[in-house]
Amino acid sequence: MLYLYGTIYGINLQQQKNIIMKKLILTLGLVAGLSALTIAQEVHNANDGHGHGAATENTQPTSLADIKLDKTTHDYGNIKQGDNGECEFKFTNNGKEPLVITNCMGSCGCTVPQCPKEPILPGKSGVIKVKYDTQRVGGIYKTVTVNSNAKSGTQTLTIKGNIDAKPVDVAFPENQTPTGAPVEKKG
Repeated sequence: MLYLYGTIYGINLQQQKNIIMKKLILTLGLVAGLSALTIAQEVHNANDGHGHGAATENTQPTSLADIKLDKTTHDYGNIKQGDNGECEFKFTNNGKEPLVITNCMGSCGCTVPQCPKEPILPGKSGVIKVKYDTQRVGGIYKTVTVNSNAKSGTQTLTIKGNIDAKPVDVAFPENQTPTGAPVEKKG
């Protein structure tokens, strides 16, 4: 049978054996790899202590700090290219522990937030400053992500608006009299 297969496709017996061996080794390797992956997977449930399941009812908050923002969105409206792109988000720590802001990050390089580095004591206030690059013309819709130890979790601040292009000042050249040889009058 192998000989008949080889004579039809122009493959000799030794080449047929090599092809069969390669397919067998490839199949066995695939089966061994999938078996190893299957064995490596462990069965977990929600309460096995790995923290990937549903929280239990007795869980205490990790922090008693809390952040209360005066606003979460700042609308610039329509502004001109190059205008001041700064705004402020005021907040208060309504919790019972100091509020520590660990990270403030803009959604792109054109949105730069500045967050307080020092802890905000309970009952005290702070300011998150955001500067947007107003050299970019068009609609604005950017976010700032604020990570802290607040029990309310990560906060997302939004800035929006529209930047109109600056009018282009084009100086038209004045009509100048041509220079060169004087024009002769014929008369």
